[in-house]
Order: sequence, then structure tokens, then C-alpha cells
Amino acid sequence: MDIYAKNILDHYQRPRNFGPLSGVVGHHELNHSCGDDITVYLKTEAGKIKQLSFEGHGCSISMATTSILSEALVGREIAEVLKLDLSDIQKILGIDISLRREKCALIGLRAIQGAVKESILEISKSTH
Repeated sequence: MDIYAKNILDHYQRPRNFGPLSGVVGHHELNHSCGDDITVYLKTEAGKIKQLSFEGHGCSISMATTSILSEALVGREIAEVLKLDLSDIQKILGIDISLRREKCALIGLRAIQGAVKESILEISKSTH
């Protein structure tokens, strides 16, 4: 097993930042017909992701990717996170994602991007 596969398996078996956050600004849930179900919680500060956590269940790729992103995206600019796509996920994971597994690899990112968009809406509501 190569180092990237070991990392994915480790994040699947022991997901990082798993569980809800209190006092969140953004929260988003995604459920795909494949059965993967991910809810993301995040806090932002000064246009960056300050904290990010998630909960749910799914296949090894969806859960590991979301766990890896929960570490990799903290401190990143919100605008940058909204631009991420499959090629960025592949770089972060260090592996190519097959066509059949693209949805699995993207569900966590799409949930995170949804939470970011919700946080932007909440912040704009509170400042008006």
C-alpha cells in the first residue's frame, strides 16, 4: 500500500475534526443518492476559515477527503475555497480519482463550499 492510500485509510478510520462545532457561522448538509451524508460546520474570521468540522457517514473516499480538507482548509481565504474543484482535491489527496469516484471525492468539498456560502449570508445579515 502506498503512502497516499495509507493516508486515506487513516483519515477514514480516524477522521479528524469529526463532530459538530458550537457557535458556527456556516452549516451545510449534503446527501447523495449513493448514501453518503455529510454535514459541515465552520467558523470564519477576517475572510478566512478559522475552524471546520464535520459529521456523517459515507464511503472511504468521501469521509477521508472531508477529514483531510478539514485540516487543509483552515486558514485559507474564503474566495480561494470557493474556487476549489476536483483537480485541487486530487492534488490534496495525492492520487487520481476515477470517474466513478468523483462524486465521492467532491461531496465534502461541496458541503464545505455550501457552508462557506451560508456563512457569507449570515455575516452580511448581521452587518445590515
